[in-house]
Amino acid sequence: MKIAFQMDPIGDVDINADSSFRLAEEAQKRGHSLFFYTPDHLAYEEGRITARGHDLTVRREQGNHADLGPEKQVDLAEFDVVWLRQDPPFDMHYITSTHLLDRLKGDVLVVNDPFWVRNYPEKLLVLDFPQLTPPTTIARDLKTIKAFKEKHGDVILKPLYGNGGAGVFKLGVEDRNLTSLHELFTNFSREPLIVQKFLPAVSAGDKRVILVDGAPVGAINRVPAAGETRSNMHVGGRPEKVGLTDRDREICDTIGPLLKERGQVFVGIDVIGEYLTEINVTSPTGIQELERFDGVNVAGQIWDAIEARMG
Repeated sequence: MKIAFQMDPIGDVDINADSSFRLAEEAQKRGHSLFFYTPDHLAYEEGRITARGHDLTVRREQGNHADLGPEKQVDLAEFDVVWLRQDPPFDMHYITSTHLLDRLKGDVLVVNDPFWVRNYPEKLLVLDFPQLTPPTTIARDLKTIKAFKEKHGDVILKPLYGNGGAGVFKLGVEDRNLTSLHELFTNFSREPLIVQKFLPAVSAGDKRVILVDGAPVGAINRVPAAGETRSNMHVGGRPEKVGLTDRDREICDTIGPLLKERGQVFVGIDVIGEYLTEINVTSPTGIQELERFDGVNVAGQIWDAIEARMG
């Protein structure tokens, strides 16, 4: 198959952690040809969806892990699979790329399905499953956020479309910074904030469960660094081996059929204690850590699911 990766610059990735690199490596092993481009080089041109990028060969040699052919423009309708893999922020640039990739529908399998990526950003899809999530409010109005904090005590405040742990604050019962933080966020963004009841179980870790075509294939635990509330690996969280609990499987059984139906082939959900906190569909991570801990080929399972969809 001809495979295109829409992603951030491949020369900058950590080949021992990056999920897109691992997906490209597995595709190449299966004999598929690879093409790489960044979202800045995606275009609509007189009815065609084009991209300017490079044929790609990958190898597991950090710093020398990607050979790029001469720059060329391609018609993405000529590819079998296009991977939507650039990292958030989930802003209008990201949203526009999903609209353009949507136009390939019927000719190309875009993974994950861009229509539903656009409509299911990380912190919003969980609203469909209130029975699985901690108490949550999404608002820009300060009075609404204050009332939620007064009701629930310790809370987590974060940007609705943030990622990687950036801009995440824990506010205790006696904390007096809510108004200042609200001013800070609303002065540079028109977006609302999300506030959730703080889950003390995060001290034991924030579990990342990986689902392939709606079914769980394993999990890793991300433990916050000393003095940190955030467990994201971008900010020093430590990955460790962990199994799936009955509650994890209950959560996956509840959300999995919808994810599969909506073309979300590779998804990473976040579970703290008994609660689902995020459903990551834009650019999930965790493949390589899970493969090392459990000795499984997760990238292979993802490609099996894609090849099955291709018939």
